[in-house]
Amino acid sequence: MEKVELLKKRGISLRKLNIIMFVLAVVISTVLLFAMNRTNSLYKKNHKMTQTLYEWREDAYNLQLASDYLTEQIRCFAVSGDKQYLDNYFEEAEVTKRREIALDNIKRNHEDSPAVRELSEAMSESSHLMKREYYAARLAVEGYGYDLNDYPEVIRLVELSDEDKALSGEEQRYAASRYLFDEEYLTSKRRINDNMTDCLDRLEDEVSKKQAKVSKELETQVFIEHVFTFVLIGIMLGIVILTSILVFRPLRRCVELIRKEREIPLKGAYEVRFLAKNYNLMYYTTKENENKLNYEANHDKLTGLFNRRGYDFFLSNVDMETSSIIILDLDNFKDINDKYGHDVGDKVLANVAQVILHSFRSQDYVCRIGGDEFAVIMIRSDSTMKDLITRKVEHLNEVLSNPSDENIPPVTCSVGVAFGKYGITVSELFKRADRALYQSKDGGKQCVSFYSNKSVRDDNN
Repeated sequence: MEKVELLKKRGISLRKLNIIMFVLAVVISTVLLFAMNRTNSLYKKNHKMTQTLYEWREDAYNLQLASDYLTEQIRCFAVSGDKQYLDNYFEEAEVTKRREIALDNIKRNHEDSPAVRELSEAMSESSHLMKREYYAARLAVEGYGYDLNDYPEVIRLVELSDEDKALSGEEQRYAASRYLFDEEYLTSKRRINDNMTDCLDRLEDEVSKKQAKVSKELETQVFIEHVFTFVLIGIMLGIVILTSILVFRPLRRCVELIRKEREIPLKGAYEVRFLAKNYNLMYYTTKENENKLNYEANHDKLTGLFNRRGYDFFLSNVDMETSSIIILDLDNFKDINDKYGHDVGDKVLANVAQVILHSFRSQDYVCRIGGDEFAVIMIRSDSTMKDLITRKVEHLNEVLSNPSDENIPPVTCSVGVAFGKYGITVSELFKRADRALYQSKDGGKQCVSFYSNKSVRDDNN
């Protein structure tokens, strides 16, 4: 609890937060890369298993098809005596060899399966059955009276029993068919087919289970990959949100308060709070130093405005590159002193000072820099504020021309304005404002002029 309270008080350190987020991102990214690599591996394995299952089914089909084809061709030869059937039989048995090729493929891809060994045994029994088919083929050749030399050596080498040799041609043909259709042949054939079908079914079940297992692993791996992807996205969003909450928003608020010259609340990350704390310290120190300034030494006794000394202090400490100087000079003020006396003249000056003070912003510095000459240091201002200043001067002259106090005679003022810019010195800025003032005086007084690089432009009231 103490650590939590301390964390609330001091704020989260951006350095530590960045390290934590970076480590988390690296860890999650590394795990995600491994997960993606495993997903790719499982995908390839699943693809291979699917291909193996497809090839297996094709081999199983060829194995059964070739076996049935051999039986069909030898039977057709025995019954019809058409030599083409026997040629087809030996073409399949000795050239095409679909059974042998399919069995070799199955053994190569599934050599560790017990069903493959049983399938090989079933095929061995099938090979023994072929000897019976060769014998039947030799009987058929003899029965149809064909030239034995026209047939494969395996047929020529078959030795008929004395009993079958003694049979007539028709009887030999009948005996050949009987060998291929009797119960013994059918039983052997059926047993071989049943064993083969059973082995193939069990083997297909094994392959299908392996393929299903790999598919399940792939599905799980893809889910894990998605989880880590979302976690990584969450970390990235967390970094963005935390950075916004702990850094950008507090900094933006700090800028606003600094512009308003107000205290900054201690919010946000530790580093932001540290900066705010030091700014507040400087802020209070500055305020205290300002308060410690001798009021009388920096203020005009008659008007209450800053005097020439205060004016010089602000020129030395305010950022004049982003500020402007406005010089105001009363028109024909000497005539007022001569006509009404200095007491009335002092009242006029005091009234002018209050009107000027209330015509500008509270953060602007209003000073009396001479007998009837005033200056306003307008901070954070530029040429875009020309219209605003013109309206202020118009209002100022209107109020001074129509005083509410009957004991105060009307008066007007001429104004010169110069805007600060990058690299300009304070003395040069003052000279520009002074030139603009003289332009107003020469232009008929009771007006405002703005200094320009090319010329001084007049805006007459």
